[in-house]
Amino acid sequence: MAGRTSNYVAAYFGAQVRKEREKAGLNISALSRITGINDAHLGRIEKGIRPPTAEIAAKMDEAFPRREGWFTEFYEESRSWVPPAFRIWSEHEDPARYLWIWSPGIMHGLVQTADYARRILMRQPDVTDEIVAGRLKSRLDRQQRILYRTDPPRCVFIVDLLSLYRQVGTPEIMADQLARLIEAAQMPRVTVQVMPAIDHGSNESAYIITEEAAYAENAVQGGVYQDRALEDLTGKFEALRAECWSAPESLNIIKALEAVWRRGENPLTAAATGVTA
Repeated sequence: MAGRTSNYVAAYFGAQVRKEREKAGLNISALSRITGINDAHLGRIEKGIRPPTAEIAAKMDEAFPRREGWFTEFYEESRSWVPPAFRIWSEHEDPARYLWIWSPGIMHGLVQTADYARRILMRQPDVTDEIVAGRLKSRLDRQQRILYRTDPPRCVFIVDLLSLYRQVGTPEIMADQLARLIEAAQMPRVTVQVMPAIDHGSNESAYIITEEAAYAENAVQGGVYQDRALEDLTGKFEALRAECWSAPESLNIIKALEAVWRRGENPLTAAATGVTA
């Protein structure tokens, strides 16, 4: 995972260097004279073979001042291992008036507690403590930026019923996570609805929809979509929501399961033994 993400960062950085160089009417030799980076190394950077460094990013910012420090900003953000496509998505999400959100199997990042998120991030292959810390900070910062801004978007979270039963970490972490979901459901511009464990057409991908674009991701990568793809995802979300329990019913389900987790018991075990909330 770390290697694939690193390659993605290098490829995206290199593509931006090439785009700016060509836009400025420069060949690689001319850019080499401006930056002091030799031709061969510049070629490898543009092809995504060599990852960016802080020094290279600073030199690109000097060479292309109209980007207003983008190269250094991109490099610094890439160190938190947030995929470039997701950074592009923030351009749509940050000013959005509404967000429709679906996450199969686990709680969505916008409503995860720090402990729940940390456990999810730690389960990724080949991650270090530094990567986990960077991703966790980005996730929590995003929550503050979206849900707690002065004029937050209207959010509809469709929560997979299975995510309420799937144990992430300890029962205490799960109880706190469901308590966080209850807290979110009671925010004035947030609606939370639970999707029953039935067959439907959105198992293959998590996605977020705004009025202008959508972001969908799978186990390999994520992408930003507009036009026809946005229409298709909107239709899927509407079909999904039609199958959900109502917001009051959903809140009661979450509260009942939170009580079971709070007793230190897995709800699946409780159900098998006939114990109820």
